[in-house]
Amino acid sequence: MNLAFIPSPSTGVIELGPIPLRGYAFCIIIGVFVAVWFGNKRWVARGGKAGTVADVAVWAVPFGLVGGRLYHVITDYQLYFSDGEDWVDAFKIWEGGLGIWGAIAFGAVGAWIACRRRGIPLPAWADALAPGIAIAQAIGRWGNWFNQELYGKPTDLPWALEISEGPNRVAGTYHPTFLYESLWCIGVALLVIWADRRFRLGHGRAFALYVAAYCAGRGWIEYMRVDEAHHVLGLRLNVWTAIIVFVLAVVYIVISAKTRPGREEIVEPDRDAAPAKGSDEDGSDEDGSDEDGSAKADADQQDAGAKKDPLTKDGPGQGATAESAGAAEKS
Repeated sequence: MNLAFIPSPSTGVIELGPIPLRGYAFCIIIGVFVAVWFGNKRWVARGGKAGTVADVAVWAVPFGLVGGRLYHVITDYQLYFSDGEDWVDAFKIWEGGLGIWGAIAFGAVGAWIACRRRGIPLPAWADALAPGIAIAQAIGRWGNWFNQELYGKPTDLPWALEISEGPNRVAGTYHPTFLYESLWCIGVALLVIWADRRFRLGHGRAFALYVAAYCAGRGWIEYMRVDEAHHVLGLRLNVWTAIIVFVLAVVYIVISAKTRPGREEIVEPDRDAAPAKGSDEDGSDEDGSDEDGSAKADADQQDAGAKKDPLTKDGPGQGATAESAGAAEKS
């Protein structure tokens, strides 16, 4: 008998009057907002304009949701198209079921379209967003906790996840694979941030590092899960996907580092030109005076100097200047 465990919520839906607030959808939405906010900070630090990340995300997020759902439905088609199942459930995304592989692939297509429309390089945008995506995944995995799904093998560890009796699940305590993946994704985000600062990753290598690091963790976490899944050569389909994508990401990092070293100097070519050094956007210099003002100030200073010059013999208003006085003295 477990003396300590992680309890699961009794329901994944909170009714706010006529509006149902679903924990799974809430976690996904919060994750998206965090990814865009953090990606925007990184994009601006790289030299881009504020708001560009959000503009591209308007395309990437819907594509990603469609891709994630398609991957889930295709790889788990028996849940929706077997005898006794209702195929309409395939559209009920709020009940859970998003494949990260499809979400990233389709999301990249949406981002590519938006980047082409704005004339910015997709790899640079992906690099800026990479750690934010990992953080979004860390938040989104808690949606599985609300739905009591995607847990691991039975265990009596103190951090075991308590699962209640329900459709397609048996009451007991299991490995909280949602928590393992959430913590792993936070570690991936920190790794990408550190590596990007240390090695100035560019041309999509920060994003590729995120992909490789995530796949490394997803492989062993997927192996722990006990939910129904298709197997190929004794391994779950998602394990094979993680292995293949990991290899592709590492190959990309190696080849990209050789063919396109360094980092992009310009990530947003149409960014408003910065004001010249020492001047504001309105043409004024740093102390707030413009060229006419400077010239006027110089003239006033010269005039004041002429009045105070001890060589001036005539009083003010009589036309005598320091220069004429000096010339008269020399002659």
